[in-house]
Amino acid sequence: LPLLLKATLLRLASGSYRPFYNGFYYNHIMNDNDNGQDKVDYFNGAKLVVETSKDPVYSYNGANVTLPCHYRYEPDLGPKRKIRIKWSKLRDDYTKEQDVMVAIGKTYMAFGDFKGRAHIHQGSRHEASLVISDVRLKDDGKYRCEVIDGLEDESDVIDLRLQGIVFPYQPPRGQYRLNFHEAEQVCRDQGAILANFNQLFQAWSEGLDWCNAGWLADGTVQYPIRLPRKPCGGVHLAPGIRSYGPRHRHLHRFDAFCFSSALKGEVFYLDRLAGMTLEEAKQSCQDAGAEIARVGQLYSAWKFLGLDRCDAGWLADGSVRYPIATPRANCGPTEPGVRSFGFPSKGRFGVFCYRE
Repeated sequence: LPLLLKATLLRLASGSYRPFYNGFYYNHIMNDNDNGQDKVDYFNGAKLVVETSKDPVYSYNGANVTLPCHYRYEPDLGPKRKIRIKWSKLRDDYTKEQDVMVAIGKTYMAFGDFKGRAHIHQGSRHEASLVISDVRLKDDGKYRCEVIDGLEDESDVIDLRLQGIVFPYQPPRGQYRLNFHEAEQVCRDQGAILANFNQLFQAWSEGLDWCNAGWLADGTVQYPIRLPRKPCGGVHLAPGIRSYGPRHRHLHRFDAFCFSSALKGEVFYLDRLAGMTLEEAKQSCQDAGAEIARVGQLYSAWKFLGLDRCDAGWLADGSVRYPIATPRANCGPTEPGVRSFGFPSKGRFGVFCYRE
């Protein structure tokens, strides 16, 4: 072993080893002139460069969006070469979450939820942009554009962010009753998904202040505080996102922070003189060619369509709420928002319906 170690050190000191390069070039050939300088020769003298937008691309639920990606050679190789393009969706830590699609020339294949919704846009000579149609809530995130030409493999990452709204959610049975998987389900039931940290942070920066901890999509439990106070981490802590860190997804129970985006349809209000029970409310929406609205749909209509109604109405989960875009007397607090009457077991109210 000592002899082997000594021999290795002598080899390194002699400079006769090949240095590590980062894959820019097709081939590496060392200079053998024994002048102490290494030289790199290239098969074709070209370096592959891949570039996407440095700024996030914003979209919304149901829209079509293009994620720009272009590549080039330095120096230019002339006519377009037949390369392979691969798009992947990434987790926040930049590890791969799922394959989106691959393409060679005009032949391409999309995978999973992206089948029928994703294709490559090649409007210019060295373009590899990804087009996603009918954008869905869970499309939000990071995407890697990868270009492969023989031994060359270069990539860049772009953010797709959905314009939406984060809302806290408690089920009818009360506070802190949801494990992670139940939180995922209740958000889906309300036309939403579990929010990620970036979405919660954006909501906090826009004014969300909520003292109850809730699950996020990465399995952490956090809550946003604008006005520090004793029950919410203490009066001496600065405003910000309070975090409990990752929690056991089966055993621990909290509320949920859900994320919803713009709507494909409309939310409207129906009422009767004597009000309606929940079952009568559902039937009234059906009679109008609609369905009873879900909580995420009401929040989206308030946020993006300016829905303003100072009349309480049933929603699909059995809660009674109403949206206020312009605060006024007898319509709750002085800030805009969606007001809640909770989950009344009795009572007669109007109803909010949703129709595409």
